[in-house]
Amino acid sequence: MPPSARTAPPAAHPMKIGVLTFHRCINYGSYWQARCLVEGLQRMGHRALLLDHRSHRVDRAEWRCALRPVLPTPVPPADRTLYAQKTRRFMEAIHALPLSRRFALEHPEEMEDFDTVVVGSDEVWNLSHPWYARCGPFFGERVRARRLVAYAASFGNYPAAHGLPPHWARLLHRFDGVSVRDGNSRALLHRALGHAPALVLDPCLQFADPAQPGELDRKGQEERCLAVYGHNFSPWFASRMRAWARRRNMRLVSIGYRNDWADAQWLAAGPEDFARFMADAGAVATNFFHGCVFALRNRKPFLCEDSPYRAIKIRDLLFALGAEGHLADAGTPAASCDAALSDPPAHSIEARIAALRASSAQYLRQALQQDPDAVESEYAHA
Repeated sequence: MPPSARTAPPAAHPMKIGVLTFHRCINYGSYWQARCLVEGLQRMGHRALLLDHRSHRVDRAEWRCALRPVLPTPVPPADRTLYAQKTRRFMEAIHALPLSRRFALEHPEEMEDFDTVVVGSDEVWNLSHPWYARCGPFFGERVRARRLVAYAASFGNYPAAHGLPPHWARLLHRFDGVSVRDGNSRALLHRALGHAPALVLDPCLQFADPAQPGELDRKGQEERCLAVYGHNFSPWFASRMRAWARRRNMRLVSIGYRNDWADAQWLAAGPEDFARFMADAGAVATNFFHGCVFALRNRKPFLCEDSPYRAIKIRDLLFALGAEGHLADAGTPAASCDAALSDPPAHSIEARIAALRASSAQYLRQALQQDPDAVESEYAHA
């Protein structure tokens, strides 16, 4: 990242900021977007904390998913043991984050007071999320803050064509600044709020590299490999990835999830393991949004399989960056797949990331000031 993205001038008026997001998900992308955002705000000079909401209902759903993350593919008992180890590593990493006083998600009025609460990133407004859908605090309901700001929020796989019900639109009207990370969310809010919110980068692309993690348990993965991140890939994708790797004498290593077509499985990797592994990989094969993000973050060649569940956010990201050549389906020519995996992202993609990084930083600086009109006028026609 350029020096301007690594440091920022100190805030003229440092604030106590709470970040409200999915920070306890057993998911590499959720962990890193939360950490990158709170650390980015701290580097801006603010006292930033992750709002440590808890819910027995959400915890049960999250832990069930963590032990069986590749459903509907069956999960053998031995894998559940490894996924449990992965979950414990996540819990250790989450507890080390800068957290607020704990409060019940169902009772946000119990949280401590903040000057500003920043909602996002992640699918915080996804009305179809299996356990966070229609959760009032993420829309600012009963949040104890003088100002509400959204950064890189998303409606996930909830399509703009469905529209935003009036109740949720009224809540979002109360925000002093709104930004989203994908075109679908922008189109939905344009219709609901009467103006297009800012389009900004996911925190993992926006902010400087995280603090260097500790010693990595490499488990024999010293050689450069093709990192496989995701699950339930299509047979055609697996076949092409294997053929590409064989021609280059590279191993396929699947991180976080079992993919039997890979040469090795690293199911118990923790969040810091993941970040280092993605930085060290020779190339990335994925069907996850943050698989693309971490490939772009580390300037790695990558190929992403288009999938219905994540199509909205992945396609919006890659098309916004001019990186649609890294997206593939069964009809994509093999030569195009080989090219995406063989060369780092084009300079034009890097230039687009740099431009969005600058505008994202500008939005955040303005949104944290007490001048919401400046934010709306600056981005209403962006």
